[in-house]
Amino acid sequence: MIEVTRETKETQISVKLELYGKGKATIDTGVGFFDHMLEAFTKHAHIDLEVSCKGDTHIDDHHTVEDVGIVIAQAFRQAVYPVKNIERFGNATVVMDEASVTCDIDLSNRGFLVFELPIGGKVGNFDVELVEEFFRAFAFNLPLTLHLIYNRGKNKHHIIEAAFKALAVSIRRAVAYNENAGIPSTKGVL
Repeated sequence: MIEVTRETKETQISVKLELYGKGKATIDTGVGFFDHMLEAFTKHAHIDLEVSCKGDTHIDDHHTVEDVGIVIAQAFRQAVYPVKNIERFGNATVVMDEASVTCDIDLSNRGFLVFELPIGGKVGNFDVELVEEFFRAFAFNLPLTLHLIYNRGKNKHHIIEAAFKALAVSIRRAVAYNENAGIPSTKGVL
């Protein structure tokens, strides 16, 4: 079990991660919709994840969402790197009713984000622009190469949830054990 904490003037965060878990989530960020997305992510990545965050949500949810992305990524970094005997690449297209989102990742040890989800406004009280902030924080702090591409859909909740689930399945596939993979790079290091 990997444990990471982070404390700033804006947030106090504790994360516990078991990379090869059973999909068990204990999430409390103070942001209901975000908790729901992290629970879906945990379930479909087949990880165990505990997240506790006390943030300055009286201002808005920005610091909470971004900083949780940073800390979850730091836990993944400890669990994944140095990369050895795993597939390294993962991809998935996930549908939720009318919505479809594709995610491609490379556990490259290089942070990069392509975010092509045409969403804006709010889902309930949640500012949808924070979705990109989470994925950016996650991609650059793990680090990994992350592409999230919108295929279709109208319902913002469905599009966002499909993105979190697509990332989850992509990670599950990328960290799949392969004893013959060694270090999956022609450079010999990642």
